[in-house]
Amino acid sequence: MTNENIGSILAISLVLVLSPHFSRLFRLPTAPIEIILGSILAILGVIQIDNENFSLIAHVGFLYLMFLAGLEVNLKSIFKMPRIYIIQSIYFLIIMWVLAVVFGILTDLDAVLIIILPLISIGILATLSKEYGKEEPWIKIAFLVGTIGEVLSIIALTIFEASSTVSEFEELFSKLALLLIFLGAIWALYIFFKTLFWWYPELKTVLMPSSKTVDGKYQDLRLAMGIFFIMISIMLKLHLEVAFGAFIAGVFIATFFHHKKELEEKMSSFGFGFLVPIFFIYIGASFDLNNIFVPEVLITTSILLSGMFAIRIIAAFTLSFITEKRQALLIGLALSMPLTLMIAVATIANEHGSIGRYDYYAVILASLLEVIISMIIIKVLVKQK
Repeated sequence: MTNENIGSILAISLVLVLSPHFSRLFRLPTAPIEIILGSILAILGVIQIDNENFSLIAHVGFLYLMFLAGLEVNLKSIFKMPRIYIIQSIYFLIIMWVLAVVFGILTDLDAVLIIILPLISIGILATLSKEYGKEEPWIKIAFLVGTIGEVLSIIALTIFEASSTVSEFEELFSKLALLLIFLGAIWALYIFFKTLFWWYPELKTVLMPSSKTVDGKYQDLRLAMGIFFIMISIMLKLHLEVAFGAFIAGVFIATFFHHKKELEEKMSSFGFGFLVPIFFIYIGASFDLNNIFVPEVLITTSILLSGMFAIRIIAAFTLSFITEKRQALLIGLALSMPLTLMIAVATIANEHGSIGRYDYYAVILASLLEVIISMIIIKVLVKQK
C-alpha cells in the first residue's frame, strides 16, 4: 500500500470521526459538513477521486443510501392515511412539477436541471423530526408528502438514467416498457406478500426471529442485506438503474417487517456511520471549491435556489386545506432539501456526460445552500410560533 493510499485512509477516517462534532457545532446535518471537508481535502491533494477503491466504496455508499431512503417508506402507512391528506399531497406534487417545468422553460434551463427542480427526498427531513418531534403536525404531513414525492422522484431518476444510456427512440421505448413491466411485477409481489403475511403472520417471525434468540440477533440484518443485494443483481441483469433496486429493497423491508423496530436503527447506524459518509466525502472531493465564484456557477446556483424554493412554497399553500398557512410554509421548506437525490441525479448525469461541468458544480452548491437556508428559516419560524 502506497503512502498516498495510507494518507487518504487516515484523512477519511478523521472526517468520519470529526464531522458529527462539526455538525453539532454548526447545528447542521453531517452530510453538508462531509461534502465541504471532502472538497477541502481534495484541494489540499490529500484524497483523489480517481482512486479506484475510494470510488468503489463511495458507489456502494450511494446504493446503501438509496436503500436507507426506501426504509423510510412504509406503503401500508401511506394507504392508511385519510384520503383527503393523500389527495392534497398529490395536488401539491402535481402543482410543483408543473411549476418546475414552466420555471425551467422560462429560465432556459437544461433538461437535467428541470428534472432536479421538483425532486423530493426525506433523508434530511428525518433530522428535523429528531429536533422538533415526530408528532408535530407539519412534520407528519411533510413525511406523507415527502414519501409519495420521493417515490415519484426515484421513478423520475430511473427514467432519466434510462434515457441517458440509449441513443435511439426504439431503445428508450423498450427500456421504459421494461421498467413498467418491472414496476407491475413489484406491485404484484406486494399484493402477494401482503396476502401471504395476512394468512400466515408467523412467517414474519420465522424470517426475522426475535432478537432475544442467538440467531435472531443477526437474522434480520442478514435478510435485509440479502434482499438489498438480490435487488441490485436483478437491476444489473435488467440494465435498469441500480439505485432504484436498492430503494425498492428498502421499501419492501419497511412495509413488511416494520415490527422489527431495531432493524432500521441497525441499518442506519452502519450506513450513516461508515458507507454513506464516504459517498458524501467523495462527492465533496469531486467538487472543486475554486469554481464557487465562477459567474456561470453562481448564476445557475441562484436560478436553482430561487426556483426550488418558489415552486415548493407556492405548491405548499394547497396544503392549507388540511393545516394552517404557517405550517404549510414549514412543510414547503422542510421539503426543500433533496440533497441526496440532487447529488444522485447530478452524479449520474455527470457520468453520462449529459450535464456541463459548471452545471454539476452549481447543483452541488445549490444542494448545500438549500439545506443551510431551509434549516435557518425553519428555526426562525418555529421560534416565532
